[in-house]
Amino acid sequence: MATFVLVHEAWHGGWCWQRVVPLLRAAGHNVFTPTLSGLGERADLAKPEIDLSTHVKDVVGVMEGENLNEAVLVGHGYGGMVISGVAERVPKRIDNLVFLDGVVPYGGDSVFDLMPTSIRRELQERARAEGDGWRMPWPPLERWGLNDLANAEWVGAKLAAQPLKTFEERLPTRNIAAIHLTRSYIYCTNPKTEPFGRFAERARAEAWRYCELGAGHDAMVTEPNKLADALLKVCHLPGRP
Repeated sequence: MATFVLVHEAWHGGWCWQRVVPLLRAAGHNVFTPTLSGLGERADLAKPEIDLSTHVKDVVGVMEGENLNEAVLVGHGYGGMVISGVAERVPKRIDNLVFLDGVVPYGGDSVFDLMPTSIRRELQERARAEGDGWRMPWPPLERWGLNDLANAEWVGAKLAAQPLKTFEERLPTRNIAAIHLTRSYIYCTNPKTEPFGRFAERARAEAWRYCELGAGHDAMVTEPNKLADALLKVCHLPGRP
């Protein structure tokens, strides 16, 4: 039995995993889906001061509070930055870092540093124009592969603006993950979303555990069965019954 801690993408919340959780639990595993400060059901806590360190502390708090050990820590999109920070704080509680179409920092990077200039400028401008200078509205849902109307409406009704500092703060790192932890990458390829192709290439070049998933970026919404199977595969766990 494994313990999964699923860390969501920017603008999302723990709610986004609800179609995957029962599949992993049916396979015999524990699953935790923390919601990061200022997002999801915690949107009322949103404030300009929330940064990447805040979100790292959120997940560390869950792992320490629940006394989780040998956990499979999964980071979706921006969640890749969060789990990288958590690995610096509590590496002994983690067995495997899984980046699901996730951002992979080299050390000293911010999310904006790792993002195409055009997308960075778009988000910064929208924060200035629509978010009082600190709240980033979410991008078009089509970028995440949410072309089905029902899925788009379900996700769109639950998204929350992302605090700007979470993308601005740089993550200092001692490469704890590279030295001590197993790393895996799941690359969502249908359709591919920027900038995750470069991180998938890095994972292959560095011989991480790796698989590709024929789904869009929000695979937990559009292809939960495929995603559950991919998570079990990269973690070398038995398939679902």
